[in-house]
Formats: sequence, structure tokens, C-alpha cells
Amino acid sequence: MTVSNPQRILMVGAGGVGSAAARIAVRRDFFEVFVVADYDEARARKVVADVADPRFVAARIDASNAEDVARLAREHRATHVFNAVDPRFVLPVFNGALAAGADYLDMAMSLSHPHSSEPYAKTGVKLGDEQFAAAPEWERNGRLALVGIGVEPGLSDVFARYAADELFSEIEELGVRDGANLEVDGYSFAPSFSIWTTIEECLNPPVVFEKDKGWYTAPPFSDPEVFDFPEGIGPVECVNVEHEEVLLMPRWVDAQRVTFKYGLGDEFINVLQVLHKVGLDRTAKVSVGGVEVSPRDVVAACLPDPAGLGDRMSGKTCAGTWVTGVGKDGRPREVYLYHVVDNAVSMAEYGSQAVVWQTAINPIVALELLAEGVWTGTGVLGPEALPPKPFLDKLVAYGSPWGMEERTPSA
Repeated sequence: MTVSNPQRILMVGAGGVGSAAARIAVRRDFFEVFVVADYDEARARKVVADVADPRFVAARIDASNAEDVARLAREHRATHVFNAVDPRFVLPVFNGALAAGADYLDMAMSLSHPHSSEPYAKTGVKLGDEQFAAAPEWERNGRLALVGIGVEPGLSDVFARYAADELFSEIEELGVRDGANLEVDGYSFAPSFSIWTTIEECLNPPVVFEKDKGWYTAPPFSDPEVFDFPEGIGPVECVNVEHEEVLLMPRWVDAQRVTFKYGLGDEFINVLQVLHKVGLDRTAKVSVGGVEVSPRDVVAACLPDPAGLGDRMSGKTCAGTWVTGVGKDGRPREVYLYHVVDNAVSMAEYGSQAVVWQTAINPIVALELLAEGVWTGTGVLGPEALPPKPFLDKLVAYGSPWGMEERTPSA
């Protein structure tokens, strides 16, 4: 499809997901400028050198400073600000984009804050609350903030909308289920995604949605279940984890219940629990030898960079949405809509490991749909607010097909 007004994209963050996004985007023609910005300008320059395309330029940015985000967006006349940094920087990047008059996309939402007295029963400030509070201002300015458009949240939410539109007349449960059989040679503990983000979502109280109760919380790693993942991954024990889908899906999709469960494994859970017990999950700085440091940042610095693990990694990762309810024919139905990436394939074709590549492809697909005018809107919207079929078709066109398994409905 012809794009009459090519985008000018400012991507904030040149880490694993950002570098993968650049490698995917360079093969597309819907934009004229793609600024790769990072606090470490050398890292941004390396990404630009790797893609070797004159549309890409490198810049330095302070993602914690909304004014700096707005300055750089104005300098490059950015039409879209694409947030590819840790969720602690969501609000300044989000606010900077609006100040610069640009549209905005992210893959994680503004952080939650537990309930002060009943953290494992009631919600406090929920994921995304601070962004949704700003929706009227985005609408008044005629700008779009498309939030949660990675893989989870993101593609999982597109699956939910597709199920509601095409497959079900009534939905009982939307259950996002994430599992993998990935192994990293030479490391006993090497997370395949940002450890900062992993700690945040795994140790916070997970949120569950039920239509008659609304949103409520549970203890971390609660309600374990074994879920059978497709394409050779097999059964994986999954547990409750805090995630944006539970906060996004009920806003646009009618379902009795929404959950998110992640296949972490006992060893991974044990490591996270130990980090919590000794206070190494904290973000508040402590003084060490006269130097102020964040314990969580120290943990991140001690672990290998997830972006550099691809050569040592083997196996597949699966993201998907399990849906139960009543089909269009009035009969009970149960399906699992999913997307699997084989690390060997993503490394061979893009030089990016499977988990970061699977996250990165979705915002690039979304940006292209926005450039074509297929996806439009103003305000703060989740992926569920937009038509799902064009997205899923475009994903296939990118050479990364999705799948659907029909399963036997529970009695």
C-alpha cells in the first residue's frame, strides 16, 4: 500500500528490543527518517551502523527528561515517538511526545503502585492508570498514544479483539499464556529479557479481572497451572504475574474473566524471591562506599545483556491468548491464538534473539498500519481498540505467521 506521508520516527532506546526493531524496520518503506536515540549515544550509533541505511540517524537522549524527549522530537520533526526503554521511563517519554505534537507508541505502560494496606487483595495505582488519566488531553490535541503494542501486551491484545470479533459470541475467559523451552548455554541464570522489567512485573502483586468484581490482586506466582504450548514446546507450569493485558482487555473486549500467566520455572522464581528477600529488587538508591546506587540496577549490571545472548540461546518462545466461551455457532469453544519464534530463525534472519525480536516486530507492524491510515485514532488507546485482521495479515506479510489451536472445551 502506498504511503502518501512517510513517517519520521524517533525511537527512544537502542537496547535489545530497539536494535531488533531497527533491523526489522530497515526492510520497510513507510518512513523517511528513523532516529535511534539512547542515553549511550555509542550504542545508538552501533545500531545505525549495523542497519547501514541513510534513513537512520543516531542521537543522544535522556529518557527520564520529558523536555529532552520533546526537544529531540522537534529537532527531527518526529511524527511518531516509539518508546523502547524500560517502563520506568514511560511517563517522561509519553509526556515529551505530547509536548512535541507527535503520536506515541510503547510496549509497556506506566508503573503500578501496590495498595497501601491490602496489596494482595486490592489494587492501588494500576499499570497504565497515569497514562489513561491523560487521555482527554491527547484527544484535545488530536494525537494518538497507542499503548502496550509489543508482543505481551500487544499481539496478545490483538488476539483478544480477533477472538471477540471473529470466533466467539460470548467470552468466558481471556487468558494470556506465555511459555518457552529456551536454554542459554554457559549460564545458570540468564534472563532473555530486561531483568529490570522482569523483576517489576514478577514481584508486584498480579492483577486479575472478573466482570462481577472488577480488578483485584493476588500474591506473586499464585494459582499455578500446567499449560501445553504448541510447536514442540510442550507443557510448562505457568503462574500469575502482573501484566498490562489484564488492565487493557476489559476496556474494549467483553469477557467474564481476564488473566495473565507466565511460564517461569522453579529456579527462576527462586532467584526472584531471594532477590526480594535481600532487598536487591529495590529501585531506591542506597549508599555504598559513598556512592549512591540502585540495588536493581546493580543486579542488571551483573547479569549478561539479553540482547547479546542469541548466539548461546536455543529453543522457541511462545506468546498467546487462550480463549474460552461460546462460539459463533452457539456451542462451547476453546482456542489458543499464538505466535512462536524459533531463536535459530530470528538469529539467522535478523541477528536478534527470539524474545526481543518477537517483541520488536509488533510496534513496527503497528507503525506501518498507522502510516497507511489503516489504523487511526486519537486519545490513549490499547491494541484492542483497533481492527485486528489488518494487523494479523501484516504480521504474516512480514514473514512471521501466527497460529490457532482448537482445543476441547472443559466440561
